[in-house]
Amino acid sequence: MKNKWMNRGVATVLAMLALGSTIAEAAGVLTIGRREDSTTFDPIKSAQNVDNWVFSNVFDVLVRVDKTGTKLEPGLAESWTISDDGLTYTFKIRDAKFSDGSPITAGDAAFSLLRIRDNEGSLWSDSYKIVDTAEAADDRTLVVKLKSPSAPFLSTLALPNVSVLSKKGLETAGEEAFAEKPVASSGAFTVKEWRRGDRVILEKNPNFWQADRVKLDGVEWISVPDDNTRMLNVQAGQLDTAIFVPFSRVEELKKDANLEVHIDTSTREDHLLINHEHGALAKKEVRQALDMAIDKQAIVDTVTFGLGEVANSYIPKGALYYYADNLQRPYDPEKAKAMLAEAGASDLTLNYVVRAGDEVVEHTAVLLQQQLAKAGVTVNITKVDPSQEWDMLVAGDYDVGVNYWTNDILDPDQKTTFVIGHDSNNNYMTHYKNDMVKDLVAAARLELDPVKREAMYVDLQKMAKDDVNWIDLYYSPYINVSRKNISEFSQNPLGRFSLEDTDKK
Repeated sequence: MKNKWMNRGVATVLAMLALGSTIAEAAGVLTIGRREDSTTFDPIKSAQNVDNWVFSNVFDVLVRVDKTGTKLEPGLAESWTISDDGLTYTFKIRDAKFSDGSPITAGDAAFSLLRIRDNEGSLWSDSYKIVDTAEAADDRTLVVKLKSPSAPFLSTLALPNVSVLSKKGLETAGEEAFAEKPVASSGAFTVKEWRRGDRVILEKNPNFWQADRVKLDGVEWISVPDDNTRMLNVQAGQLDTAIFVPFSRVEELKKDANLEVHIDTSTREDHLLINHEHGALAKKEVRQALDMAIDKQAIVDTVTFGLGEVANSYIPKGALYYYADNLQRPYDPEKAKAMLAEAGASDLTLNYVVRAGDEVVEHTAVLLQQQLAKAGVTVNITKVDPSQEWDMLVAGDYDVGVNYWTNDILDPDQKTTFVIGHDSNNNYMTHYKNDMVKDLVAAARLELDPVKREAMYVDLQKMAKDDVNWIDLYYSPYINVSRKNISEFSQNPLGRFSLEDTDKK
């Protein structure tokens, strides 16, 4: 350790060269170390935070969520009105430009909204089928008519995936080319280059309507899949910041005078995905037994070092309509073993897909393997590259695997629709199906009475827990780290980094 710090200056220069940057080039450019590489720059074709957290600063939305993550505020729509019957929303589009200098019009906003509803590749279509028409009354007036009143509609407009895109830019470039490099952006930064497997390079958008607010010249999102390497890089000054700090490293990093550890309130929930289409996992009783065979408190204590909290619902604690009294099955491996036997699954063997390099996920996998063994379940752990893991989950090439979700909007409709209430993406890769749940999700979206609506979401949380759509594990904060010369680097509870305000001194 002594030699390492004595040679820190040389090591930093060499490391920055290895990362593809020089110290001079890094001036005014924020480097962020993250695990995964981006997958696309077409917002409607991703449901991953690795993409959405970049989208949030490349594209802008009509309606934003504020820094506290608790209320809506104007975005590209500077104001709006809602008709008395709740069916017509009229948005006044602010005087703004895309990065290529072309005006952002109501026509672009209408195009973007209808595209997420209608495009065959959209992962979010169900959330926007409530839209009947979206038309530009003029260049700065967008009129949206709904098929019926919708409680979450305004909230859904803050989703990064429904960002306002340039109709001309996308149609001229074509979807595939745009997904690789957007030719026009509406947000604080533009995509200069995407080096697949390495980094996304953003530069300041001089035409952004809040350009005076942006202090950085650019941002580089750099993929460093291994947690330990990523932390060492930020400690050595090779990175300005790093996200996804392992729980085990928090106290150590706090003691480093050159660093600041950020522990921000989140809507994150970690869960064990279950492929309902694979053999005995199709039986609810088998899934219930697996839930009972997992000691969630031991995971919180051992894996999160006490920074997490046992989860009892797919809706995160503190979020709208969270049901605090939802069922928590007791840890009882012997009863779980008996339930498996009764269900004809005594010899259950599971293929557990794990993304390599993620310390927390790897640690959780070993712990779950040990716990499930006590119930007679054999768990075979398969470590794969993070990008490969996602592809395997989407393809259904797994039995179980730990993943996480953070809310993107204030209303519970988004997550509820995506994980238990529709068929797109196979209910977040689980292939979970329950028509009563699906119908109630749709009804809750239309219910305007908050008391009745809350009761619906309580029922949905109970039904999901009874069915074991997945196994809720724990809630935890966002934990990131930055060098002391970086200011205003934080996430709101929905995960958005306000890089418009971040500064590097």
